[in-house]
Parts: sequence; structure tokens; C-alpha cells
Amino acid sequence: MTMSDPIADMLTRIRNGNTAKHDFVDVPASKMKQAVADILVNEGYVKGYKLIEDGLIKTIRVEMKYGRDKNEKVIAGIKKISKPGLRVYAGKDELPKVLGGLGTAIISTNKGIITDKEARKQNVGGEVIAFIW
Repeated sequence: MTMSDPIADMLTRIRNGNTAKHDFVDVPASKMKQAVADILVNEGYVKGYKLIEDGLIKTIRVEMKYGRDKNEKVIAGIKKISKPGLRVYAGKDELPKVLGGLGTAIISTNKGIITDKEARKQNVGGEVIAFIW
């Protein structure tokens, strides 16, 4: 069965792994998911990720990040904004701020998948993929 929204599946797996206090989460790989994982690492929400190749199947193994113990979660919430049934776009002047700038919005632009802060610097708009806080 094909998946209609693979990015939402990735974010749901990360959210569920965070709630269940797993050390890592496996996600089927794609270039877009790798770009989202790069943002999660650069913004400090996860420790890192590895691309695992097993023959034809590629998997992204995301290493989860917690505070002093697993009860202190670094990721408080993840929300998919743009969905297949309703795409959400934001112009360069109306880019969203998550929790007044404390969270991160992931934006798909013509410059690639970037955060809302980088989109403001580059003065570009695009599709609002997700909010992370």
C-alpha cells in the first residue's frame, strides 16, 4: 500500500518514539526526509541520524535526544501543517513563528527545505511543512 504523506509518517514515528522513550527510530529514506532530519539535528531536537542501506532498501535511523533522563524530552511537540488535502503556503512577509520564535517551522522553498529563520534571512516563502517545539 502506498503512503499518501510520507513526511507526516516520519514526524509521527519521531513523535511516537519520543513518547515511548526509544533510543532511535527507523524511517524509510528519501531526500526530503533526509533534509528534514538535517534540520532536526541542526536545531538540536535529535542527536543525529544515519543512512542505513540494506540492498535496495534505504532507512534513516534517527537517534533521539533527551535531557538528563528520558523523562526530560527535548521535543515537546511536532505538528504537520501542510497536508495532501490542504496545502499551506506562506509568503516571505507572512512566515509563521512557532511559540513566538522558541520553536521551529520547517519550510519547503525553491532554495530547499529550510527553517523559518533561514527563510527570513534569505527573504523567501514557500510551503509550511511542520512546526516543532
